[in-house]
Amino acid sequence: MDLCHVPATREKGWYLALMAPNVKGPNYAWLDPSRLYCHPQGLQDCVADLLQPFQGDAIDMVAGIDAMGFILGAAAAATLRKGFLAIRKAGHLCVQTAAQPYRDYSGRQKVMELRTDAISPGLRVLLVDQWVETGGTMRAAIELVERLGGVVAGVAAICMENSEGGRWIQERYKCSHCVPARLQPHFDQH
Repeated sequence: MDLCHVPATREKGWYLALMAPNVKGPNYAWLDPSRLYCHPQGLQDCVADLLQPFQGDAIDMVAGIDAMGFILGAAAAATLRKGFLAIRKAGHLCVQTAAQPYRDYSGRQKVMELRTDAISPGLRVLLVDQWVETGGTMRAAIELVERLGGVVAGVAAICMENSEGGRWIQERYKCSHCVPARLQPHFDQH
């Protein structure tokens, strides 16, 4: 699909065809959504689909997870007319932070940080990332928000895989993703 083409009928997830498979090996995610972000209508429809389940919900701020979650998170924040908070990998913020260790989708141990002055008790935060594969990264973000007194208003990602960690998140929080039910098994079995 070229970057100018818009299908005549646009059902949920039509833009998933814009994603490209991994050609660089096992240290990378199996699919790359960055081409989807280059497509104006694809990006708009993706963000609309992510936000649809939260229509009418109280959301005070949107937080995106380093780094690709910044794209969708900032787009969601702009759409909702809310502020945007960057949740960063350790060592990138030059202010007072709270830190949370986690294991990412590749099994590597990492640390995530959040500025301590951005979340006040009761602040309702929509967490956004590009992908929830094992759930480790999103769970670390949830723990940071909640430790600082924030409330996780929801979790949104292009795909939430049916992994143990993905199920843990979906059982406890309102979630949204873009993969139609009929395609979910393909995404879970990559």
